[in-house]
Amino acid sequence: MTEAREFRLSDALLDRLARARSVLVLTGAGMSAESGIPTFRDAQTGIWSKFRPEELATPEAFAADPDRVWRWYEARRKTVREAQPHAGYLALVELEALVGELNVVTQNVDGLHQRAGSHRVWELHGNILRSKCHLSLRPIGREWIEESPQTPPPSPYVPEGLARPDVVWFGEALPTAAVEAAVEAASRCDFCFSIGTSSLVQPAASLPLYALERGAPLVEINPEHTPLSAQADQCIRGMASEVLVTVVSQLQAAKRENR
Repeated sequence: MTEAREFRLSDALLDRLARARSVLVLTGAGMSAESGIPTFRDAQTGIWSKFRPEELATPEAFAADPDRVWRWYEARRKTVREAQPHAGYLALVELEALVGELNVVTQNVDGLHQRAGSHRVWELHGNILRSKCHLSLRPIGREWIEESPQTPPPSPYVPEGLARPDVVWFGEALPTAAVEAAVEAASRCDFCFSIGTSSLVQPAASLPLYALERGAPLVEINPEHTPLSAQADQCIRGMASEVLVTVVSQLQAAKRENR
């Protein structure tokens, strides 16, 4: 294992990364937490502390009390809007410019990868800052949401419809296009990073395994041991903001030396 104070890729892995044509980056809640966004199960504070997240993140909960669910998500949206991408997000943008192709697959719903400047981002669980009609599932623009005095706002498409967060709730299927793109990227990548994820939630947890089956090296960046750790080529026990900056600096130096 690589200790937190080292933060560097091995020479062999750095060489593989420098030659990679397609890199897959899988990110989880640990990536967002560094920007001050509570993990899903830590998002209960104040008046919400008496609820379990599972009681607020289901179609049934929304049907029973749409106002309560909408207000909880509005509180979470406020936190997301105030958060800023940390140095690890910006390092991934730099990494994108150094490799042939970089695909970011995220389990997070905060949109921080896109705000940082990453271009190829696949959101497996949706995006909390977007809204959609709960009946037609068509997207609803932010201007419509902000101009409505109703909570939650009515749908502009269906008379009985209401706006709901464009996130995947318990019991709902993941977005097909995002899952297919993620599996395709994992199946053809030359290098894979797993960052800040517990490696417990499917199908995201299987993506690094697809990369390994293809022969791609796997680097895990996580302060904690996970079920994926034993299969990784290198585990770096540190925070993404520090580790990714170091890795990108290593790669930049290696490319300068090989000019």
